[in-house]
Amino acid sequence: MSAEIQESVFYEGGPAKGDLIFNLLLGLTLVGIPFAVGAIVRALWLRYRITSRRIEVNGGWLGRDRSQVVYSQIRELRSVSRGFGFWGDMVVVLNDGSKLEMRSVPNFRGLEEFIEQQRAAKKAAAPKGMAA
Repeated sequence: MSAEIQESVFYEGGPAKGDLIFNLLLGLTLVGIPFAVGAIVRALWLRYRITSRRIEVNGGWLGRDRSQVVYSQIRELRSVSRGFGFWGDMVVVLNDGSKLEMRSVPNFRGLEEFIEQQRAAKKAAAPKGMAA
């Protein structure tokens, strides 16, 4: 008999559409072309999935790279506002010092709050001596 682990999805999708629009407009200038190309690549192949158990980022060329992080591995969460606060960039710092960058995250303040709540819940549920 196997115990099924419940996992609810809080956010699943790509980067903010405003980031793509802004960078395409910026791409009308010679200086903005690299930013526009970066925004197009993010819009095509970058996907986020934030659940009650983990953070998953699919990206890279043709979306072939996948990173998964469970909340107990997170030491720190940093974020910065972009696009007048409509989207933002987040960096998840792991216990081993490595970092997971999430660019152009829509509703990043809500997601940041959700991730912090999940971290606190996992830390409170961890047995003594297991919490880092």
